[in-house]
Amino acid sequence: MRSVPITSDNEMSSNHKEELTSNATTVLLPILYLVALVVGLPSNLVALWVLLFRTKKQPSTILLINLTTCDLLLLLVLPFRITYHFQGNDWTLGEPLCRLVIALFYGNMYGSMLCLALIAFDRYLALVHPISGRTLRSCRLSVYMSVAVWAVVLAAMAPLLVTQQTYPIKELDITTCHDALPLDTQRSFFLPYFASLFGICFVLPLLVVVFCYSCVLHTLVKAGKRYKHAVCVTVLVMVVCLVCLLPSNVLLISHNLYLLKEFVEDNPYLPYMLSLALSTFNSCLDPFIFYFVSNDFREKAQQVLCCREPTKQMGASSQKGTSSSSMSFRSKVTLLSTSGQVSVTPNATHLNGGVV
Repeated sequence: MRSVPITSDNEMSSNHKEELTSNATTVLLPILYLVALVVGLPSNLVALWVLLFRTKKQPSTILLINLTTCDLLLLLVLPFRITYHFQGNDWTLGEPLCRLVIALFYGNMYGSMLCLALIAFDRYLALVHPISGRTLRSCRLSVYMSVAVWAVVLAAMAPLLVTQQTYPIKELDITTCHDALPLDTQRSFFLPYFASLFGICFVLPLLVVVFCYSCVLHTLVKAGKRYKHAVCVTVLVMVVCLVCLLPSNVLLISHNLYLLKEFVEDNPYLPYMLSLALSTFNSCLDPFIFYFVSNDFREKAQQVLCCREPTKQMGASSQKGTSSSSMSFRSKVTLLSTSGQVSVTPNATHLNGGVV
């Protein structure tokens, strides 16, 4: 929740008025959103097209499609946020659209986090428990998990869709969209709502991500220097997730704690707004750390952009042999297939079936 408190007469403190009219919220903030949109929208669109039409459907592919869909839906609402902030935090598109934009923004931000946790779990099974995980990693299970994610996303969006989000601030001659809410409403409704969202849709998935990728890293490091690329990619995924998503969620809790005080003059509204803009960079970086690190995926993306037909390749060419499989694994650890079970040990690496 990133709203400043207002009274029943829609009045706010002088500090909050300054924040709503400052260059930080009317210039810097929309510029950050604009950068995320310009970088993230085309890259996610290309990635989604390749995943849907140029990639064999495997458990990991299904999860990645859902992650990309969440990222795209979040990015598609950014033009509304950009326009709103450039207009001086003045919402002119009506209450229903404001509710929809806010619901899609938060719903898909936390939906992405849930998808990241499922992808981490999928990699954990494929790399750390390749034999016992064979029965768990199936397309059907991936579909069930994806449906569960979207059910949680819809449940998270529902309260935002039925609650008033726009309030006119007469002193500033603007109408805010979720940026200014009555203090009583924030304490009685939004505080427990966002606290629950924080615990269920961020803390739990984050613990899964950290645990699973830590185990994956341990397995890869024991396998030797030949998997240095895979180690770097795994570390990069964790770093991007933490750097982009942790600050906004920590400040979210800090903001909620301020609401419990009698006076909320110094609530961290502006830092939270900037960290929230930073969180959208996770959606624009996902395609690069999950897909475009793969040479094969980059080739497919180039085929899509150049309108070329996909190149037909032999499935298990004996000419490429084991070295090709090892290189494929190192460069595409992020796209593991269910048919290609991977076993990494300090002395040997087995890759059957390849990667998608």
